[in-house]
Amino acid sequence: MKDNNTAVGRKNKNSTKLFFSGVLVLTITNLLVKAIGLLFKIPMNHVVGDEGMGYYNSAYTFYTYLYMVSTAGLPTAISIMISESRADGKTRQVKRIYKLALLTFLVIGIVSTMIMFFGAGAMSKAIGAENTKYSMMAIAPTLLFICISSALRGYFQGYQQMIPTAISQFLEAACKLGIGIAFALYAIGQGYEIYIVAAYATVGLTAGAFFGMMFMAVSKMFFKEQRYDAEYIAVSGENDQVTPTGKLLKKLLIIALPITVSASVMSLTNLIDAAIVQRLLQYTGLTQVAATELYGNYTSLAVPMFNLPPVLIYPISYSIVPLLSAARQRGDTGRCKIVSESSMRIAMIVGIPCGLGLAALAKPILALFYKTSSVELAAPLLTLLGPSTAFICILSVTNALLQSAGYERKPLISMLAGAGVKLVTNYFLINSIGMKGTPISTFLCYLTVTVLNLHFVHKYVGVMPKLSGLFGKPLIAGAACAVAAYFANDLLCSVISPKIAVLAAIAVAVVVYALVLFLVRGVSGDDIKLLPKGEKIYRLLRKLRLVA
Repeated sequence: MKDNNTAVGRKNKNSTKLFFSGVLVLTITNLLVKAIGLLFKIPMNHVVGDEGMGYYNSAYTFYTYLYMVSTAGLPTAISIMISESRADGKTRQVKRIYKLALLTFLVIGIVSTMIMFFGAGAMSKAIGAENTKYSMMAIAPTLLFICISSALRGYFQGYQQMIPTAISQFLEAACKLGIGIAFALYAIGQGYEIYIVAAYATVGLTAGAFFGMMFMAVSKMFFKEQRYDAEYIAVSGENDQVTPTGKLLKKLLIIALPITVSASVMSLTNLIDAAIVQRLLQYTGLTQVAATELYGNYTSLAVPMFNLPPVLIYPISYSIVPLLSAARQRGDTGRCKIVSESSMRIAMIVGIPCGLGLAALAKPILALFYKTSSVELAAPLLTLLGPSTAFICILSVTNALLQSAGYERKPLISMLAGAGVKLVTNYFLINSIGMKGTPISTFLCYLTVTVLNLHFVHKYVGVMPKLSGLFGKPLIAGAACAVAAYFANDLLCSVISPKIAVLAAIAVAVVVYALVLFLVRGVSGDDIKLLPKGEKIYRLLRKLRLVA
């Protein structure tokens, strides 16, 4: 019994260590991938311009939707089933699950690739940008490569091994950057039309997906499952019983379907933009090329900046699920309440100043990276889009809270409602005010999803922080931050370089935000303790009498 208890303790310790190290690895990788994505768009903006990026991003949006439908839920389902089988000592079943998943993903990949390749012409006509079909055809094989990679990623995640996934994602991004730009420059040198240049640029994404898949396959060849299964067998004993393939496939789909649908609905909002924005802009009197340029400008400059701040919140969302699951298992409702409320407040503490800061400094921030003509078009759109960042941050956390409590289907209702709002408001707003209607409709979409998610968290999870603490205090401090950023940049631009001025203005805004937030008591000790090294930070701030 003593040896068994020792084995259980060692297994739990190793699992916890693997989990947090995995979160750290993926967080760093996500930041690198985002940075590489930005580095890709900066030279591409100069090489192919807004029109070329319009073709590229239209194809990429359709690819992303098919990718999410194909792969969003299945890797998670695979990892859950493999983890459960390993915990029961069913090593033979692990192999069967992997083979079943690989075959399923291979079929999905082939079908998705054929839909993308042979349907490129019809999809391009539907969005009012027929020349996008060349980029769609170039990107189509990526779906097959990504599907195979996803099966392998689900397998490794079942063993809590995140490094192969992280490296493959980095390879994908690096090839997209290097090969994509190289091919685009080659096409420019050959004098090809801009839509053909955009198609050449997508080859980088396809090549990256291929090399990422090959890395995952080689990693699987050299992976020693026995080293990681031994500790489970020591606890549970080896179990040769294998569930029939039909039951495994049914379970795989039952787990994967809600996650897939929820993820694909949010991709659907981007697909709505890709599908109707260019067409609606043409109805207002713009030519096809002008509409494509506006769409390319928005999706290449404003949207990537808008998507950066939530990267800081995703690790918290990953971490609170096991924390809350363990607390509920012990019946520790007090701990659940503290962690849930603190995580929501942290989402707002990060999201609100980032969103308002992007709105206040949209033009100088974009001018750090992009050419002036593109910045002039994108800055007003980013100003309108920026505040939606706060909603993305809290959605990440509230989705995690609902999933940890067993209500993973509730976010689907919220997201479907948001997609409906997006579709309707896009139609009316773009017809009324042009391209500015797109970020406004995005704001209304995410506002709808946030309100519904908070309702579900309150009703089913039984948690709801005071609105003054959740929204009011961060909003006061965020407004002060945005005002400080705007006037600091305006003042500093008269004496120093605009690029240095905006960086200095951001630093001033951060200091102002922190001071005002602590003055209004917008941060609690529990919030700080939830952060990495939170206990040490809390003790320091308490000595300075900045927190209770």
